[in-house]
Amino acid sequence: MEQGLIQIYAGDGRGKTSAAIGQGIKAAGAGRSVVIIQFLKGNAAGEFDIIKRLEPEMKLFSFEKSDKCFIDLTDEEKLEEIQNIRNGFNFAKKVLSTGECDLLILDEFLGLFDNEIMTIEDLKELLAAKSEDVGIIMTGIHVSDDVCRCVDEVTKLETTRFMKGESNGSF
Repeated sequence: MEQGLIQIYAGDGRGKTSAAIGQGIKAAGAGRSVVIIQFLKGNAAGEFDIIKRLEPEMKLFSFEKSDKCFIDLTDEEKLEEIQNIRNGFNFAKKVLSTGECDLLILDEFLGLFDNEIMTIEDLKELLAAKSEDVGIIMTGIHVSDDVCRCVDEVTKLETTRFMKGESNGSF
């Protein structure tokens, strides 16, 4: 991964978070420090507890308190979690402004736009806090044209399913 690159892994396909984590492992293997902040997955996203074994090279954070995904919360619970999510966003800005990492991964960050928790102005403020050599990877399903204009590279993942023995001729 090029230093300082701002990337997005988006789409309805599987593997966005895995691709981002893979880039993080690659960066950590090259001696770079990696911070991962998860959004909208709730506090029960324990599938990445293995990353805690990679500290201090890779550090994983989640600021949400609920065990449920954001979309499954009541309106009242969502209001509480929005404040926790904003705390995570502010932590991301702090990490960038203090140079605490070489690569910042913002997992499911794009969903914050879908849920109207963040705006394009918030994104621009976040990106303004980064130094030239720090990379950022954001993941999520949907990516707007406005967000695309703020980044260097967008990779869209798509899952195609086939019945066994079937082919569409393009693989």
